[in-house]
Amino acid sequence: MKILLLGSGGREHALARAITKNVNHELYCAPGNPGTAALGVNVALKETDPQAVTAWAVENQVDLVVVGPEAPLIAGVADAVRAAGIPVFGPDQAAAQLEGSKSFAKEIMAAAGVKTAGSITCRTQAEVDAAIKSFNPPYVVKNDGLAAGKGVVVTEDFDAALAHAYACVEADGGAVVFEEYLAGPEVSLFCISDGKTVVPLQPAQDFKRIFAGDQGSNTGGMGAYSPLPWLPDGFVAEVVAEVAQPVITEMARRGTPFVGLLYCGLVCTAKGTQVIEFNARFGDPETQIVLPLLETPLADVLYAAATGTLADLPVLQWSHKVGVGVVMAAPGYPGAITTGAAISGVDVADAREDVQIVVAGARGEYPAGLETSGGRVFTVCAQADDLVAARELAYAAVSDIAFEGAQFRADIALKAANGEISVPEPACGCNCSANETKVRVWPYPVVEVPGWTHVSQGKVRDLYVNDEDDSLLLVVASDRISAYDYVLDTPIPDKGKILTQLSAWWFEQLGVENHVVSLDVPEVVAGRAMICRRLSMYPVECVARGYLTGSGLKEYRESQSVCGVSLPAGLTEASVLPEPIFTPAAKAEVGEHDENVSFERVVEMVGPEVAESLRAATLEVYSKAAAIAAERGIILADTKFEFGHIDGRLILGDEVLTPDSSRFWPADQWVEGQVTPSFDKQYVRDWLVSDGAGWDRQSTPPALPAEVVEATRARYVEAFEKLTGRVFQA
Repeated sequence: MKILLLGSGGREHALARAITKNVNHELYCAPGNPGTAALGVNVALKETDPQAVTAWAVENQVDLVVVGPEAPLIAGVADAVRAAGIPVFGPDQAAAQLEGSKSFAKEIMAAAGVKTAGSITCRTQAEVDAAIKSFNPPYVVKNDGLAAGKGVVVTEDFDAALAHAYACVEADGGAVVFEEYLAGPEVSLFCISDGKTVVPLQPAQDFKRIFAGDQGSNTGGMGAYSPLPWLPDGFVAEVVAEVAQPVITEMARRGTPFVGLLYCGLVCTAKGTQVIEFNARFGDPETQIVLPLLETPLADVLYAAATGTLADLPVLQWSHKVGVGVVMAAPGYPGAITTGAAISGVDVADAREDVQIVVAGARGEYPAGLETSGGRVFTVCAQADDLVAARELAYAAVSDIAFEGAQFRADIALKAANGEISVPEPACGCNCSANETKVRVWPYPVVEVPGWTHVSQGKVRDLYVNDEDDSLLLVVASDRISAYDYVLDTPIPDKGKILTQLSAWWFEQLGVENHVVSLDVPEVVAGRAMICRRLSMYPVECVARGYLTGSGLKEYRESQSVCGVSLPAGLTEASVLPEPIFTPAAKAEVGEHDENVSFERVVEMVGPEVAESLRAATLEVYSKAAAIAAERGIILADTKFEFGHIDGRLILGDEVLTPDSSRFWPADQWVEGQVTPSFDKQYVRDWLVSDGAGWDRQSTPPALPAEVVEATRARYVEAFEKLTGRVFQA
C-alpha cells in the first residue's frame, strides 16, 4: 500500500515503525521528523490544511491516510480526504469532538450509560465561582478544548484551581470542566473502530507528572509500560462492552460514526472502572510502548478500520514480551525549554536488541547528527520477558544517550515491577457493582380505586388486588417514564393508555393463554388498566432476540455468544440472527438491572422441564409477533415476556410487546451495521444529556420541556397505530 501518515511527533515515528515492520509499504510522512525520514519519505505538507492534504493524496494515488495528532482531526482533514474517496484512519470533524470538547464527551457518555466522574461545565467566571464550591479538593480542572495533553490541573490548592479555570474561560470561546476527583490507578486503552466494530489493543499505563513519585507539573507523558500485570482478567472485554462499544454505538446513532482510534483514559476506583477522558487518536507515549508488542501488521488493522471491515479481521496477535518506555525531555520542560543542544549516543542505544529510540522533539539526521528541538525529545523503548528486565533494558539505553540538561523519570513502571499496584476493592466490601442505581424514591401518588386495594408499585405500573376475590389483580399503567435509572417527574400524556391498549391488542392477536380477564375496569382507571388473574410468576425475564443489538451485541463482541448461545462470526450492529434465540435474564429488584443468565442457570432456577417450556413458549410467541409486525412494516428486533402459572399451567402475563418492553424498528430504515431508530423514549434520553437540559446525572432530573413530551408521545402513538391499524383514541 501507499500510505500517507500525518504528524511529526513521537507517536508518528512509532506508527511509522509499526507500519513498516516486516512489510514493504510505500510510506510518506507529512511533515514527519528525522525518525520517520529513516523509514519513508518526509513530505513538506501542512498537516492541518484539509485541501492541501487531500490534493496531495489524490495526486499521488494514496491508498490510506493515517492521521496521527489531534489538530488535523479537529481541522477536518479526515472529512476532506474521505470525501475524495480515499480511506482514512481518523474520525471526521464532528466525531473528533469526543476529544475536542470534554463537555461533548460527557454528553455522549451520559447518553451511552458510561460511568464517569460527575462534572460541571462553565463558560464564565461567575459560573466558575459557583461551580468550584460544589467540589472538594483535590480539584480537577480541565480545559474544555484541546490543550496538547496539558490542559488539566489536579491540585489541592483552591487558588491554583480557580486561576486555571479563569484562564480557560477567558480564552476566546473558552470553557472549563470541573470534575470530581477519582482515586485509583489509571489505565490507557486504545480501541480501534470502523464506526461499528471495536477492536481493543493492549492496555498501558502512562506517567503524567514531570518528576518521580508523581510530583511536579502535568506533562504530555513521561513514560509508559504495557501490559499491566495487576489488571483483573476480563478487564479489557469489560471496558469494550461497557465503555467503548456503547460510545461508538451512540456516535453512530447520532449520524456521526467514529472511525479511528478511541483512546479511553480510565481509572480503577472503589466504585468500579470510570472514564477520565477520551482522545480521538493514539496516545503519546503509550503508542510507542504498545505498538512494538503488536505482531499483526498494523497497516492491515488501520485499513480495515478505514474501510469498515474490522469485523472480518482475524484476532490480533501479540508478543509475549513486556514493553517499557522512558521519555527524555529537554531542560525546562514542561515550561519554557532550551533547544539546540547536540545529542550523542542515539546510534548506540538504537543498536541494542529489543530497543527502539522514538524521535519526538529532535531535528537533524537520524540516528547521528541530531539536536534537540522540542520538549519531549525521545521515548526510549525496550521489550523483555518481564517488567523488571524491560525496565533495566530501557534505562540502560537511556544511559547511552546524552544532551545538555536532559531530564527523565527514574521510576517508570517501578511500582508495578515491585507488585505495589492493585485494583481497589469495592467500597462496600462486596462484589456488587459500584454504579449506584438512582431511581427516584417510591411511592408516587397512588390513585384510589373503589373495590380494589393497592399492593405494589413499579416504575410504570401499579398493582391492586380485588377486595372480594384476591385471585384477581388490577394492573394499572401510569404515564410515568424512566431514563438513566430515574423515574422522571414529567409524565408522558396517554402513555399508560397506549401501553395498556397495545398489550390488549397483542394478547388478542397471539392466541396464547394469558392472564387477562377483562378490560371493563373502574372509570377512574379507564383505558389504562386490565383485570387479570393472579399468577405465580417465574423469576425469569424471558428475552427473545431476532436481531443483534444492545446488550446482546456487547456480549457477542466479547465471546461470539449471547447468554451461552453461540453465534456465527462476522455479525455486527442490527445483524439478523440465523434464527431467534432465547436469552433469559434473572429478575432484579425494582430500580436495579436484570442480570443476563445462561439457559443452564434458568434450569437451576426453575428446573429442566419448566426451563424448556419457557424457552419454547418465548420463541413461539416472538415468532408469531415478529410475523404480525412484519406485515405492518415493522421489525421486532427483540422483546421480553414474563410467564407465570396456575396449577403448573404456563400462562403469559404482565404487559407484552409495547415500546417499553420491545425494540420495534421501522423496516424501511433498517440497515445492517447501523443503529436503527426505534419507537421508544429516545427523545427523552437525548434531551436529558443535551446542553439544554443542564443535568449532571447526579441530581434530580429536570422537568421535560413541552416539545420533548409531545415528540415522545407521538412516537408511542405511531407505534400503536402502525401495529394495530387503528387510530389511537385517548
